[in-house]
Amino acid sequence: MNWLFRYANPHNFMRLSGAVLPFTAIATAICLAAGLYFSFSVPPDYQQGTTITMLFIHVPADVVAELAYGAIAVCSLLSLVWRHPLSDTAARAAAPFGALFTALGLITGALWGKPMWGTYWVWDARLTSFLLLLFLYLGYMALWNAIEDETRAARAAAILALVSAINLPIIKFSVDWWSTLHQGETIMAGKLAPVYLPPFLLMMAGYTLLFLTLWMIRIRTAIVERRARNLMVSA
Repeated sequence: MNWLFRYANPHNFMRLSGAVLPFTAIATAICLAAGLYFSFSVPPDYQQGTTITMLFIHVPADVVAELAYGAIAVCSLLSLVWRHPLSDTAARAAAPFGALFTALGLITGALWGKPMWGTYWVWDARLTSFLLLLFLYLGYMALWNAIEDETRAARAAAILALVSAINLPIIKFSVDWWSTLHQGETIMAGKLAPVYLPPFLLMMAGYTLLFLTLWMIRIRTAIVERRARNLMVSA
């Protein structure tokens, strides 16, 4: 854990993130550009036709949305148990981006569901639990803004994030635990045709790097804003 706390210092984090950001930004652009190019160059699927391209946009958004909430939960644990100095800032910074990826997953899922299922939405376990994830993001952000005392707000938000993280395994295993219209595991089960794997992995890497890049930028912005407030108070 020592390495983690070494970069809990805002100065150390700013130095490290400043060095890493250009590389993650460039890697994000390359992965997304290549991923989109190959996504629209793949042959139609024998069942889904050209709508298979939605796989490369929808699934990475879902995965990163869950990853972002998992990151919030881990940061919340670090805050409550180990009092990690930057954990609350990092958790709060991840929430807006996680909410955006969740919304993107819901929208693209609806657009994919219409030609596949004949409807934009069904209240099955996977879709409902993923919609709940969006409400949890919104509730988490609202709780931060509802309490004026930042210390109390951070603690309340951290508790909410940890308790509500139970929704993540529900999303993951809902297709196994209940009878749902949503299909089961495809990629990890090896059911995805090899021709679709390279663009999927590129888009998955691009989405993940995009989140990490935006997350670091938002944390850096929060640190600068805090420093500015402290200067104004001491002036």
